[in-house]
Amino acid sequence: MNLVDRFLKYVSFDTQSDESTGVTPSTPKQMVFAEYLKAELEALGLEEITLDEHGYLFATLPSNVEKEVPVIGFISHMDTSPDMTGKDVSPRIVENYDGTDIALSAEGNIVLSPAQFPELLAHKGEDLIVTDGKTLLGADDKAGIAEIISAMEFLKEHPEIKHGKIRVGFNPDEEIGLGAHKFDVEKFGCEWAYTMDGGEVGELEFENFNAASAKIVFQGRNVHPGYAKNKMINSIRIAQRFIEMVPAQEAPEHTSGYEGFYHLIGVQGEVEQSTVSYIIRDHDRDKFEHRKKEMERFVARINAEYGETTATLEMRDQYYNMREKIEPVMHIIDVAFAAMEAVGVKPNVKPIRGGTDGAQLSFKGLPCPNIFAGGLNFHGRYEFIPVQSMEKAMAVIVKIAELVAAR
Repeated sequence: MNLVDRFLKYVSFDTQSDESTGVTPSTPKQMVFAEYLKAELEALGLEEITLDEHGYLFATLPSNVEKEVPVIGFISHMDTSPDMTGKDVSPRIVENYDGTDIALSAEGNIVLSPAQFPELLAHKGEDLIVTDGKTLLGADDKAGIAEIISAMEFLKEHPEIKHGKIRVGFNPDEEIGLGAHKFDVEKFGCEWAYTMDGGEVGELEFENFNAASAKIVFQGRNVHPGYAKNKMINSIRIAQRFIEMVPAQEAPEHTSGYEGFYHLIGVQGEVEQSTVSYIIRDHDRDKFEHRKKEMERFVARINAEYGETTATLEMRDQYYNMREKIEPVMHIIDVAFAAMEAVGVKPNVKPIRGGTDGAQLSFKGLPCPNIFAGGLNFHGRYEFIPVQSMEKAMAVIVKIAELVAAR
């Protein structure tokens, strides 16, 4: 298969993850896809292929040089977001995109328009793979998998391109923050790696948010409303009071770049008990710690106003900014930067306003910055990917392998 056919085959697999199951992989359908990929890697002649019971698939493209070359890796995740269904994905290719609206679903009146998504205009004249408006596409991150495997196939077919030993890894459950949790870094056996999980062409990322989750439970007292005076404590109103304490301008819809935020992601409530859930994000570690202390302070204020056990806070760190692990080995960024320039891609070094498996892997001892895979508008029906962006990502992988061997 060529790169596009491979990608179109991959998105036919429903691999949505589910944070509620408590097992790895979180859904059995991810293992179905992993088994398919394992068979494909075997057919391509890769070596040291392993698939463990948790859905982590590793393989090796052996070195074709005599000298000692650092072992590097390329990693992508197999799951798609729980935010929208990935079942029965029906993609189509809009050839030579002309810059106008793209009707995804006529019956649903669903339109991919540059008026709402101006990034479309950067891809006029290219071939865009889009959805039918009923599902997400799955370019996050099946594009990365297709690019990595196609690059390995290309290197096998072109032995004149010299490279060292290359490891590839495909993991489950990245979309629910668990992709790296059971990733065996020692078994993977690399000096460093790259996740192919970024968006627009040129993205090169080695900074991400520090991240925490916070759940606050508010305890009320329910009595008959006809006789509630001086007796009822409505936990919903207390939750509302708490939400008002959190700075409204420090929410995702009002922040960009290096600005952190508090993101209210869930509210559940009855008079007797209510729960609000937040995620807390900041690139700066000190500011991140300050945000967590602020949540503690808001809870203390609620308890001071309504009673000592009214609000309880459960907060946990999720991941940290990988920058502190990448800065001591900045040559791995230099290699990726040079590879992009060599294949005609302008590098765009930028912070990730989110997380990545690479962040957790970096803290597990595998420095792992993130490179573009080419998709845009992830996690929803408006997701799309230009074919030319996928081709450039594949070319970057090949060139990285070549440059590492030439050092």
